[in-house]
Formats: sequence, C-alpha cells, structure tokens
Amino acid sequence: MGKKFWISGIVAAVLFYLLGFVVHGMMLHGDYLQLPNLFRTEQDAMSRMPFMALANLIMGLAFAWIYRQGITAGASWVQQGVRFGIAVALMSAVPMYLIYYTVQPWPGVVVVKQIVLETICIVIVGTVVAWINKPTAQVA
Repeated sequence: MGKKFWISGIVAAVLFYLLGFVVHGMMLHGDYLQLPNLFRTEQDAMSRMPFMALANLIMGLAFAWIYRQGITAGASWVQQGVRFGIAVALMSAVPMYLIYYTVQPWPGVVVVKQIVLETICIVIVGTVVAWINKPTAQVA
C-alpha cells in the first residue's frame, strides 16, 4: 500500500465526513427535525462524534483500497471514478436507505433525497479517488 493509497484514503475519509455534514447536517437538517423520535439529541450525538470520525476513516480507506483493486489500464480515470462511485452507491447508500424506509417510519420523500444526495457524494469521492490514483505519465 503505497503513498497514493494513503493519500486517497485520507482524502476520501475527509470528503465523506464533510459531504456527510453538508448533506445531513445542513441540506436534510430540516427534514430530520420533523422526525425527532428517530434521532439522538444533539448533545448525545455530539458525545459520540469520535465514532463518526472513525467510521469515515474506515470508509475512506476501504473505498480507496477497493478502488485500487479494479483500476483498468488505459481507461479514463474520470469514467472509472464515476463508475466506481455508482457501483458503491448501489451497494451501500441505495439499499441502506431502502432498508431504513422498510423498518423505520421515514417519509418517502426524505428517503429519495437521502439516496440521491448520498449517491452524488459517493460519485464525487469516487472521482477524486480516481484522480489521485490516475497513472503518472511515463517519461520516454
């Protein structure tokens, strides 16, 4: 695991953390206020924030590691990053929010917002990780 892995993993973790805050802490905050019985109090959640940081670190490193296993030589890094982001979203965010919708009283419109916004975030992170891991130009 070389330098590009560690850089892309840490960058992915930071992006997941920041984009998660933008999506859930800002964009969907009003929607979440309508569902007070589904969430911890702000104080209780903040006391557990180290777990959020750990989760994002694990996710970022795993994301970079898996991406690096499937790099296709000669293919566009943009295409690979978008493709990977979509695949990860279809494997994680989409089914996760559909499962939450099944077992918790989430409004359908909120679930659609979560799926769309999370998918966009994952594709952004996929594209950035692909950019960091793109092949360097060979000097002849």
